Amino acid sequence: MKLTDWLTIILMLLLLPPQLHADGNFTAYREFNQLNTHIRDNNISRNAALGEMRRLLPLVKNYYFSNGGGQLSRSEWRFPIEGYTLQATGNRGRDYVASGYDFFSGNRHGGHPSFDLFIRDKNRDDLDDRTGKPVHVLSMSGGIVVSVANEWEAESKLRGGKYVWVYDPTNELLLYYAHNRDILVTIGDIIKPGDRIATVGRTGLNARKKRSPTHLHLTCLKLDNGYPKPENIFQDLKRIGK
Repeated sequence: MKLTDWLTIILMLLLLPPQLHADGNFTAYREFNQLNTHIRDNNISRNAALGEMRRLLPLVKNYYFSNGGGQLSRSEWRFPIEGYTLQATGNRGRDYVASGYDFFSGNRHGGHPSFDLFIRDKNRDDLDDRTGKPVHVLSMSGGIVVSVANEWEAESKLRGGKYVWVYDPTNELLLYYAHNRDILVTIGDIIKPGDRIATVGRTGLNARKKRSPTHLHLTCLKLDNGYPKPENIFQDLKRIGK
């Protein structure tokens, strides 16, 4: 591991409030958020980041189950757009492209191992055309919120805008909900399928452009010995999005 990588990890630990260092399980989700930001901004090498993932995820998992998190199977999953079906979002699964994607490439990653779920918003005001109200993003799975971005500026190059990452310890998944208008959860929140976590929005480098319909960008990554790899969950979306 390079000296710069060690310095990055040490700095991440030092930035935590002193009272939090005593219990590694408690600090783990906060450290994960910091690690995710370093990966996103390409400030840490792949090897160093993978090593930290392997260290932190078991701690986060232990915290989740020690604080009321349940063993929730895929049969309990909920569709992530409240009041919508998969058909209503216009997604047919053709936008999923895993080739070229690497989680550790951060904001520079290729591919599109994701599903864009559109809402009815012809005038691009983040509101449902029928109700005139924001559309809630629901957590598909149970899990713990491990990373969020609450702020986003129009000139930002951040592609995901305001986002939420949820770690599902039961199924060893990371789920990414991006382009949100408002974030309704905080780091460390333990959530169940169907819990409201955000509202659909237009934040993000390309999502804010007028040519882009208002949508939720949803990604699911399967953890393989700490390495997040794309998983095509279109069949799950079809099952729960009827």
